[in-house]
Order: sequence, then C-alpha cells, then structure tokens
Amino acid sequence: MLKRLSASIREYKAPTIVTVVLIVFEVIFECIIPFMTASLVNRVKAGTTTKDILITGAILVLMAVLSLVCGGVAAVTSSKASTGFAKNLRHDMFSKIQTYSFENIDKFSSSSLVTRLTTDVSNVQMAYMMISRIAIRCPLMLTFAIFMAWKMGGSLAATFVFAVPVMAFGLILIAKTAMPAFKRVFKKYDKLNESIEENVRAMRVVKGFAREEYEKEKFGNAAEEICKDFTKADRIVAFNTPLMQLCLYFNMIFILIVGSKLTISSMGTELNIGQISAMLTYAMQTLMSLMMLSVVYVMVTIALEPAKRICEVLGEEPVILNPETPYLEVEDGSITFENVSLKYSKKAKKSALNDIDLHIESGMTVGIIGGTGSSKSSLVQLIPRLYDATEGVVKVGGIDVKDYDLNVLRDSVAMVLQKNLLFAGTIKENLRWGNENATDEEIIEACKLADAHEFVSSFEDGYDTFIEQGGTNVSGGQKQRLCIARALLKKPKILILDDSTSAVDTKTDAKIRAAFKSYIPDTTKIIIAQRISSVQDSDMIIVMDNGHISDVGTHDELLKKSEIYREVYVQQTEGGKDNE
Repeated sequence: MLKRLSASIREYKAPTIVTVVLIVFEVIFECIIPFMTASLVNRVKAGTTTKDILITGAILVLMAVLSLVCGGVAAVTSSKASTGFAKNLRHDMFSKIQTYSFENIDKFSSSSLVTRLTTDVSNVQMAYMMISRIAIRCPLMLTFAIFMAWKMGGSLAATFVFAVPVMAFGLILIAKTAMPAFKRVFKKYDKLNESIEENVRAMRVVKGFAREEYEKEKFGNAAEEICKDFTKADRIVAFNTPLMQLCLYFNMIFILIVGSKLTISSMGTELNIGQISAMLTYAMQTLMSLMMLSVVYVMVTIALEPAKRICEVLGEEPVILNPETPYLEVEDGSITFENVSLKYSKKAKKSALNDIDLHIESGMTVGIIGGTGSSKSSLVQLIPRLYDATEGVVKVGGIDVKDYDLNVLRDSVAMVLQKNLLFAGTIKENLRWGNENATDEEIIEACKLADAHEFVSSFEDGYDTFIEQGGTNVSGGQKQRLCIARALLKKPKILILDDSTSAVDTKTDAKIRAAFKSYIPDTTKIIIAQRISSVQDSDMIIVMDNGHISDVGTHDELLKKSEIYREVYVQQTEGGKDNE
C-alpha cells in the first residue's frame, strides 16, 4: 500500500525532504535553548558580567529566530508537498478509472468513486502532511528532550520513566478505541454521496411525486449516522488533553518538590535553579511531543481506511486490455457473432446472452427489437468491447475484436446510448466530441441530418449556446438529436442507436433514418427500438427474447413467422397509428 501511494509523490519528493531537514534543525535549536538558558541562570547566580549576559541573550534570540524560520519554511514546504501529492493521487486515480472496462466500473458505485477521489484523498493528504512534519518532529523532540533532561537533571529525570509509558499507553488505547468508528464513517460517506447524486439526477421525479420531504429525511438519516460515528470517535479522542495535562502537572509537581528539596539539601551542588528550570522545559517538550504523536496516530488511523480504498482503485486491473500486436485499422463495418455468450460477472449464475450466432454485412441497416430485459443493449455493447464475451467470438471487419487496438476499434464505432449525455459546455464543444476538427459547416450539416439545426438556430447564441451539466436546459428530444449529430460527425464504420429516438416523434424519427441512408451509406447502422416503425425499413430485424435471438428477418418475414414481432406490431398499430 505504501509503495503504491508513494508512487504519486514524484516531483514533490524534494519539498518533502527539505521539510524533514528543516524540522531536524528546528528541533535541535529548540532543545539547545533551555540548556543555554539554564547555564545563563547559573552564571548570573555566580555573578557573571553584563557583556556575558548580552552575548548569551543574543545567541538565544538568534537560535529562537532560526528555529522559527525553520518551522515556518517547513510549514510551507510540507503544504506544497502534501497538496502536490494529493493532486498527483487524484490524477493517478482518475487516469486509472479511464482505463476501466464497464465490468471494472460495475465493482465500484459512482458515489464511492467520487468519495475516494475527494474525501478519501483529503484525509490521506492531511496524514501525509502530518507525517512529514509532526511525525518527524515529535520523535526527534522526544529523544533530544529526554537526553537533555537526563544530562541536566540526572536522577530527577526518572520522572519520565513513569509519565512517558503512562501517557503512551493511554494514547494508544484511546486511538485503538476510536479506530472502528472512523472505519465505519467512510463507508457511510459513500451512502451520503449516493443520496446526493441520486437526488440531484432525479430532481424532476422527486418534485413530480412531491417527495422532497422523504428525500430530506433520507439524507438527514445518512448525515446523522456519520455525525454519530464522528461524535463517538471525537469523544474518545478528547481524552488526549486531560491525559496529557495529568502527566504534565505530575511531572511539574514532582520536579518542583523533589528538585527544590534536593537543591536546598545539597546547597546547589547536586542540582541548581537553572537545572530545575531546564527540566521543567524539557518535561513540557517531552509530553507535548507525546501528545502530538497521539494526534498523528489518530490522523493516520483515520487515513488508513481511505488509503486502502484509494489503493483498491489504483490496484484494480482493467479486464479489457490491448493485445501485444494489435490491428490498427478496421476494414469495414461487417459484424459477426459466433456462438457468443455473456455474463456480466464471473459470480453471475445467469448469462445475459446465450448462443448468439449472427452475421451483419457492412453497410446494412439492422433493427433490434425485444421486450425489456431481453439483452438488446448487452448485444451491441460487445461490438466496441465495452464488455468481452464470456464465450465465443465477436468479429468486426472479419477480425476478432480482441485483436484490435482499443482506441482504433472504438473510434470506428459510434454509440448513441439509451441515456443521452451532454457535457457542460457550448453546443459546438459537445458536437466536436464526435470530431474535434469538425468545421462549422460540418457541424451544421450533421445537425440538419439529425433534425437539430432548426431548434439550435432558435437559441439566442445558436451553436455557442451553453449546455448545463447533464443537458438540463434542453429537452429530452433535443438532447437525443444533438447526440445523434455528434455521432454522425464521427463518420464511423458502425453506428449504434440504443433506443436513441424514443423522445422524438415518428415523423422526425423517419427523417433521421432517411438521413442515415444518404449521409453514411457505407456505415453499418444498428437501431435498437421499442417502436416497430423505427426498424421496419431495416435490411434485417433481430428479435431478442430473454438473452436469445428469437428470430431474424425482414419486416414482412417476421410478421409471418415471429409471434413476438407480430404481437408487438398488432399492439402498436391498433387504431391505425403507433402508440408512442
């Protein structure tokens, strides 16, 4: 885990090392100051000169300033190192997610990935900063302070033999007791983010069913669970302060009583006032170091679970990989399924697809129809390798899709998904996802073919109109037509429309399909639809039923031989028109 996380430090190793060096010098200066102060007190008592006092005072001021400078610069370098480390960590996680196949993504919920990229990284960042500063400073300070206290106070330093183990044991016990609560919190953060994400995406549904109060209550319960766990953990951690004060005051009282008695009885020969003063300072430094170590321990405890969750993302290996010597060109849009079966997970008991045998010639228009859950989308997702077939072979252009370079294969396939998605940005920027070098003329032509030009032109800013995140400021039909235009700009070998005209009327649907024939005649067009009218002019229609191909044929052929197709046709044409 440490090796995987440390790989994200990269260019921030230098400020990390500088921080450690500065902290070492800060500790040295802080530990020498009490020693010199005690020496000065003894010399003043013995009757030193004013010059000696001024010189020693100047040295003490200089050392204090140097300690302050070292500490201040260390704070800057550690902040730079920790924020840079967090930036790299987020970049590495995001880049890793981009390599995932759908099967990998299915293992993590989107809310969990958001939590890992935000809250989890922030906790690891904080732990990294504390480790680079406090976790280096405190052990050094503890070691130097105890050494100097022993050197200055001799047997009086035995007080640390009692105080240090008591405090160390108490702090470890506190941190271990709080640890389970911190572990629970981060899993609950996933649920909280999931509640937020789901609510924002489904805001229209929430308002349509007047379920705002229910959503508030659900969110409140998730937030309350996190609050309870954090309160419980913080209540336990709060014992740090009284424990530290107990040990600190015990040491001070012990040093003052025993030290004063020893000084008086020995007439200052075994212990003097300066040494008592230094001992009190070293006692404070020792116990404060222990207390800060406990804070680091708690912070590392909090960050341990997020670190594991981050490493799960970084360590996840993509299921779909490029072959060693991939094909770099797709010859045509022909598609072949040879005895193909698909399971979405190795643990799945039921296959999504079974025994699929199918051949589609390049340039054909193919319709796919079937009931909900008949695996229509599963079938087409195998073509660009969004999933890999569990059994059998899928070929594009006569070549097994597993033998292609992934980018080459996916660049030759355009998909307009069932859930149309537009990104925050202008209409032009969204359309250029299909072809980043598309000219304004090509964009307008694609929009005319997708029957989108008219409504885009009606906007005040036209093609420079800003689309809100998720396309919330355009209608469902407008969103679908923009997504189709985006796919057309790609001029792919294979175009897949996954129920992508469901939000447009039959007249517009027909115009879009006619545009396909004229604009991309050599492209293989696969249309998944619920309406018979959307596929009845296809060269081939595939009827899916429960993960199997039930029948294949033209519209007229299927009316004669396919009971499923005929039943759907009769239901939709009853009354002389489609039920939309």
